[in-house]
Amino acid sequence: MTATIIGIATLFAFACLALALAFATVRLVIGPGARDRVLAFDTMYIIGVMMVLLMALRSGTAVYFDVALLMALFGFVGSSALAKFLLRGEVIEP
Repeated sequence: MTATIIGIATLFAFACLALALAFATVRLVIGPGARDRVLAFDTMYIIGVMMVLLMALRSGTAVYFDVALLMALFGFVGSSALAKFLLRGEVIEP
């Protein structure tokens, strides 16, 4: 298998994203407050979306783009719900 520039760049990007995911996981586990944990969660889902987009670039199929779009949508909804819970103490208002 010949090593192309795209192949080498995506492998390097995967390694960098894996390192960033490890740092975000550490922040999620030992975060001193709930806000730090929510930011770590946001960072982790954004990194996950980027990893799926890298897999789409590497494999050449368009299915991964739909998966990344759904991940971003659900991550945004989850972040909004967590932010509302931290501000008001409840997600669904009576």
